[in-house]
Amino acid sequence: MATIIERENATRSSSSEGFFLAMAAVMSVTIFAGFALNLAMGRSTFAVPAVYHIHAGIFFSWVALYLAQAWSITTGRIDLHKSLGRLAYLWAPMMVVMGFVIMIASLRRSGGPFFFDQNEFMISNTMLLMLFGVLVITALRRQRYTGWHRRLMLVAMSILTGPGLGRLLPMPLLIPNAWRIMMVITLIWPVIGMIRDQRREGRIHPAYLWGVGAIIAVQILADLIAYSSWGTGLTQQVLAGSPGAARPMHAFLPPGFSM
Repeated sequence: MATIIERENATRSSSSEGFFLAMAAVMSVTIFAGFALNLAMGRSTFAVPAVYHIHAGIFFSWVALYLAQAWSITTGRIDLHKSLGRLAYLWAPMMVVMGFVIMIASLRRSGGPFFFDQNEFMISNTMLLMLFGVLVITALRRQRYTGWHRRLMLVAMSILTGPGLGRLLPMPLLIPNAWRIMMVITLIWPVIGMIRDQRREGRIHPAYLWGVGAIIAVQILADLIAYSSWGTGLTQQVLAGSPGAARPMHAFLPPGFSM
């Protein structure tokens, strides 16, 4: 009997590791596809200031790190997994800092994506970046609790799929709700995890409920702040004296724009 139970546990563990590796791979491909499509269609270019390239290097290094972590644990390379985990303690804060830097650079250089309200783009990005950092550090501190660790990392990674999804979706057609629609779609990843938990375990792991609940709460709070007089005033201060201040604060279609 004990041998049968051990085999069942081993099979379940292997299946879980395979699931999280598959999710890491699909999310990584989604992010890469979004940026590659934009480049192929001429919507983006390598001819940008150095800060964009630095941000891209750090961002895609994190994506590779997340994928490598899922692969290392699935293939039983525990020592490698632990070493990469220590690297994540350094990389996660760098992600948050560079996220702030590129957001401000984008707003001041071009006004940010035209299909987003500038105030929502700035405030929501800021708060979600902070939440990403909190989720990652919490997950790293819960490495001994595998269920929490894996799921919190997945929820944190789902936030980062926003830029990739935003480049795959017809965002101009989603004005004036482009940001909210994009955020709802990023939740598809933890929702898939919830469905799997419900089917296999008969319940949803609380890590998903806390993680998704935090994203929803942060987004609601971000909107309340962004559309307050303080939020719009802060956005105007950040944009003051820059080319980005020339565009409307609300989302709009540039003259002559076509899909």
